[in-house]
Amino acid sequence: MPRLEPIFRNRCTKIVATLGPASTDPAVIESLFRAGVDVFRLNFSHGDHADHAARLATLRVLEAKYRRSIGVLADIQGPKLRIGTIRGGYINLERGKALRLDLRDLPGDHERVQLPHREIIEAARPGTRLLLDDGNIRLGVKRVGDGFIDTEVLVGGRLSDRKGVNVPDMVLPIPALTEKDRRDLAFALEHDVDFVGLSFVQTVKDVQEARDLIGDRAWIVSKIEKPQAVADIEAIVEASDGIMVARGDLGVELPPEDVPLVQKDVVALCNRLGRPVIVATQMLESMITAPTPTRAEASDVATAVFDGADAVMLSAETAAGQYPEEAVGIMSRILARVEGSSDWQIRTGERRLPPDRSAGEAIASSARHVADTIEAKAIVAYTQSGATALRIARQRPAVRLLAATPLGKVARRLALVWGVEAVVVEAVERMADAVKEAASICRRLTNAKIEDSFVIVAGTPFGQSGATNALRVSTIRGAQEP
Repeated sequence: MPRLEPIFRNRCTKIVATLGPASTDPAVIESLFRAGVDVFRLNFSHGDHADHAARLATLRVLEAKYRRSIGVLADIQGPKLRIGTIRGGYINLERGKALRLDLRDLPGDHERVQLPHREIIEAARPGTRLLLDDGNIRLGVKRVGDGFIDTEVLVGGRLSDRKGVNVPDMVLPIPALTEKDRRDLAFALEHDVDFVGLSFVQTVKDVQEARDLIGDRAWIVSKIEKPQAVADIEAIVEASDGIMVARGDLGVELPPEDVPLVQKDVVALCNRLGRPVIVATQMLESMITAPTPTRAEASDVATAVFDGADAVMLSAETAAGQYPEEAVGIMSRILARVEGSSDWQIRTGERRLPPDRSAGEAIASSARHVADTIEAKAIVAYTQSGATALRIARQRPAVRLLAATPLGKVARRLALVWGVEAVVVEAVERMADAVKEAASICRRLTNAKIEDSFVIVAGTPFGQSGATNALRVSTIRGAQEP
């Protein structure tokens, strides 16, 4: 088979795209990858394990074909809180009317509806709110009894069978992982996914419980979709490997005017703590049925880039939409256009953070400063765990950041990190070999020419994690092996 030309991205912000019915065919998945997807999301709220296994197999074939690491995010469903059935399929609720929610397994009517979640009833207090059907119907709790809640309809409307329930005012004693989630998680880890999306995170305890199951087999990406998570956000970010600002569910439980501020605050916190952060949900929603986005959607994507997001995510646009490839293409063009603007470059420079008091952080900061000062073609970071590349990415260098690692799983994880182009290389043992390999990588992945300089960051002795202690400047001196 002829050797394919490498695929390069002309941007630092990464794209996460969801696979689904509209993007199951291997040819479609390949077109999405070529159009700009860096990480593919498998949504375990839909499909079965056979579906996900087939998509995973396609992605690994593409990875080998193009010699480019592809990250895979397994998004675990989490608990789903729903009402029971309703006689006739639906009822119309009027504002000011009373409605009882109880545990009885009987079809609901205008007076009562089943709520098969004792945890909600036990946590409810007079004055707290219940949101049904993605917040379209709002109830205020008036009285709590043994196995029931009496509520008043604050916002009415049509309520159908098994609609979802949101409880913005309560921390529920419900684990973030259900039995189904544990089966899905075991499948995902068995198939070597790179990231696990953790849903229904309320406190840092949920992340810690997931860590006990996952260990270091995958990075944990905690989804911020509940007000309770926002209240415990710093501890959650510190305990996680990455964060997703899941604005859909978050927007149900928070006032809409609060969501943009939460997004900015969470992204800034992740930047400060060096955790990759994804901004997700409804970014190009109109492209589910239209070939181009609205101007407001383009501005929304641009805002996430200006905020400092590591990645932006497409959901139904690529999973079930009519124009999946077009959605990825326009997303990529928006990212590149914003990053090419002087305004973005100024803001990125102003947002750079001082290094923490550690040798690794100091060297990462120095690498960025040296590379920018001498106008190096790239920084090449040798990394065993990904930590060195993460530290340098936190500094938001103006030059290309190339991560060299002997581990494919590390390269795939770095596919989510701002600005990192990861390359799998043979392990090196001496700095001289590292310099030679770094020069070759620069020639392959940048337009570096003879006499162009590059910066190398590594840890010595090589092959050990957490030992970033060396910075070197070198120059392209002759033809390098491709």
